[in-house]
This record gives sequence, C-alpha cells and structure tokens, in this order.
Amino acid sequence: MLIKKDSLSQPQDENCTHVINVPFLEYQTLSVDTKKLLLNVRMQASLVWSDPDMAWNRSEYQYDEAMLPVMKVWTPELHVTNGIKTTMKHASRDLLAYYDGTIKHTVIINAEVNCEVDMFNYPFAADDCPVALQAWTTDGERSNPLNTMIIHDMILTVHRECSFLSECGTQLTLGQLWMIDGAHGDWQTENVQYLQSEDRTDRNYILVSLRIRYINPFITLLLPSILILLADVISFALPLAGGERNCFKVTLVLSFTMFLVILNNELPGDSHCSPIIRTHFCVCLSLLVLSMLVSMMLTGLAHDGKFLFCWCTTGIKKQKNRENNEEQEVEEVKPDISVIQLHPSDENNQLLRKVVSFLDDHETQKKETQIDHNLANKLDKIFFFLYFIFGTVYFAAMLYVMVNHNCVVNHFNFWY
Repeated sequence: MLIKKDSLSQPQDENCTHVINVPFLEYQTLSVDTKKLLLNVRMQASLVWSDPDMAWNRSEYQYDEAMLPVMKVWTPELHVTNGIKTTMKHASRDLLAYYDGTIKHTVIINAEVNCEVDMFNYPFAADDCPVALQAWTTDGERSNPLNTMIIHDMILTVHRECSFLSECGTQLTLGQLWMIDGAHGDWQTENVQYLQSEDRTDRNYILVSLRIRYINPFITLLLPSILILLADVISFALPLAGGERNCFKVTLVLSFTMFLVILNNELPGDSHCSPIIRTHFCVCLSLLVLSMLVSMMLTGLAHDGKFLFCWCTTGIKKQKNRENNEEQEVEEVKPDISVIQLHPSDENNQLLRKVVSFLDDHETQKKETQIDHNLANKLDKIFFFLYFIFGTVYFAAMLYVMVNHNCVVNHFNFWY
C-alpha cells in the first residue's frame, strides 16, 4: 500500500517549510590537500522527518513500523555549501517508517571542501575550517540567504494579497556531533563543533579544528636546511689555501639545490597566506652562495693578492718586483761583444751576485705572500663571525615566526 503511493515529492504542509532532524552526525576527516587547499571529509547522518502521506491506520495495518525501499520514498538531500564536490549516498536500500508518518534513515556524505587553510607558518600550521551543511530548497537551489530573499520578494510582489505564503524548502535541526579517526597523514583533527553564523540563524556549519603533525615535515624540510647551513659554518675550519674549502662549499650549494628540486612537490601551494618556508629556503640558498663566493675571493687574495677583479697593494708591489727582476735578467743575458773575456774570479762573483739576488727576491716574494695570507685570514675570520651571528639570529627569528605568527584568512566568503 505505501509502496504503491510512490511518494517522491517533499511533504507539503501549511507553511511550506519542512523540518529535517539530524539527531546524530558522524564526522571524519579523510585527507587535507595542501597543494589545492582542499579538505576531504566523510559524514554519516541519521535523518528523521515526518511525511503525512506515509502514515497508516493501525486498525487496518496492525504494525507500528515498516521497512520501505528508499527508492519509493522521498528523502531529503543534504549538501555542503562550500563544497566543490558533494555526493550523498544511502547507507541502506531500506528506510524505517512509523505509523504516524515519522521516517528514519541514514545517509553518507562525501565532500571536497574548499578550505584555504592558513599555511603561513608551515610546518607548524593550524587553522579552523568550516563545513557548511545545508539542505536544498524546492526550486533546486541551495539554501542561500540571497536566493531566499529574492524569491521571497518576488512572491510578495506577485501575491501581495496572499499573506499565508511563506518560504518553501527544508530546515535542518542539528543534534549530536561525533568525530572519529582524527589522525590522517600529516594532519590531526583536534575538534569539531556545531556553530551558527552571527547574522543568520539558518546558516549552520561544522567548525573543524586542524593542526599539522609537524614531526615529519620538520625532519624532511627544516632539519636538512639547518644541517646544511651548519656544515657550511663548520667548513670555515678548513684551510683557505689548497681549494678543499671551495670544493666543499660548491658541493653544499649543489646538494641544497637538488634538495629543493626533489622536495618541490612536497611544499604546500600558494594561497592568501603563502608559506614562509619558501622564503626560508631562498634565504638559505642565498647564504650558501654568498659564503661560497666570499671563500673563492679570499682564496684568490691569499694566493696572488688578487681580490675579485682588482689588485690589492701587495699584489701591485709583487707585480712590479717581478717585472724589474725580469728586466735585470734580460739585460744580464744580452751578450756584449766589445767586452773582453773576464777573469774566472769575476765570473764567480757575478754568479754569486745572481744567487744572492735570487734569494732576496724569493724572500721578498715570501714576505709578500705571507702578508696576503694574513690579510685573507683576517678577513675570513671577520666574515665567519658575521656569518655565524647572522645565521643564528636568522634561524631563531624564523622559528619564532613559524610557531607564533598567525595569518588571518576569511573562511566564510562563500556566504554572500
């Protein structure tokens, strides 16, 4: 008898608004997509509503309740207002109907919620994401207050004399909310609660409190950058001459670059609050490159007195001395056919003078090289202390900002 009715339309009463009770709703966070800023949720809701067309007289049918196929009875549709994609499935093929027209049923809702999570202080991110659970109106639109006002004004304009007309649709009455399995991947669902909008009592939403489990992102993202910069600081203990330090610093720069390329897919996407960890990686790479360039310039200064493309004072003196020595050697090598053969003792004296001149030049060059080394080592120590102090202050400030700074995001711009 009830099946043959095919009651597939929303029950109608005098005020055209049907109340749907949700005595129990089970919430579960499936995943958080940090690239697309999407929240994947699953909700299982118990629904209770009244349908007078499905009531029966117990004198004719003596049972108080009956199981009916869900495809033969109207069931309310629930949707997520800020959901990009929402699917509602029936938990079973049958529903429970009572003799007085009360119907109970359970539905499962899966939704992709557009939630711009505050990712500024990633990997220490935490934010609240609303999941607006709404019913549908009879014209096929969601229970949007703007649409409701426009339809209501049109009805009043056309039927001013019909004072009994009112809004048509469904109204949700929410009951108990329960969260299950709050940990998924790197994100932890700390709490869920029912709330209402401050300006509209018919705007119900579930406020989901999310917090990232920072251990894994910290180990895979922050810790390698800290250790690489620490290795760069320790590399100042290597000798400036010889090239070992420069080779090591070039290796660090290339390693950090490959590290960023490999972990590019792991970094969160850009949003209103762009993750500060991107700026952190840029600063780390800049510090590594700066340290490498300074080390190369100081190595050149220690080797031949050359600082970048300029010559320092000792280098200029060294070059002049080398030119004078070459001129003297050329003059001594030129043969003089007008001079008679020298006595053997004079040849020995001339050879001795050449040896003494060579030793003096070598000693002078050694002193100049030592001066260059001392200057390069002094500049190297100054740069080391500045580099160490700046790196320590930077990491302390960056960690403080990551942990304590909050970026304000408007999560309710889907309501207008």
